[in-house]
Amino acid sequence: MTAPTVVPLTDHPRPAVQPPAQRPAGTPLAQVRAARGWSQFQVIRALTLLAEHWGWPIAAESSLKVQLSRWENGANGPNPSYQVLLCAVLRATPEELGFGRADRPVAPLPGEDVAALADRVQALETLVIQLSARLGAVSA
Repeated sequence: MTAPTVVPLTDHPRPAVQPPAQRPAGTPLAQVRAARGWSQFQVIRALTLLAEHWGWPIAAESSLKVQLSRWENGANGPNPSYQVLLCAVLRATPEELGFGRADRPVAPLPGEDVAALADRVQALETLVIQLSARLGAVSA
């Protein structure tokens, strides 16, 4: 019986190492959040505070974490109510967040007239500034 031949490892051809696949930069929503320097937690907290202020029912923070991840990865998109909230907290237009076209007008909520929508949008600017200051304090 003959001894098995031992071949040194250096004699075996090495498989080519493939670089890891580049992840896409993400959806416009993810890009805007990252450009603002916000974590997902900060966005979720801002959504929660704004929705509470407006009296809008939204998902719990734990559910929002899953939803925000899905929105940012393009698995699905936020409904119109969340789009309004996201635009407000991120100070971005629907187009900047990838939600729609510039030529499509923002529709009032059911039962809301245009004047009420304009009042809500104007109040939003002040509220967003206040929320941003509060978020800055939370993240510091």
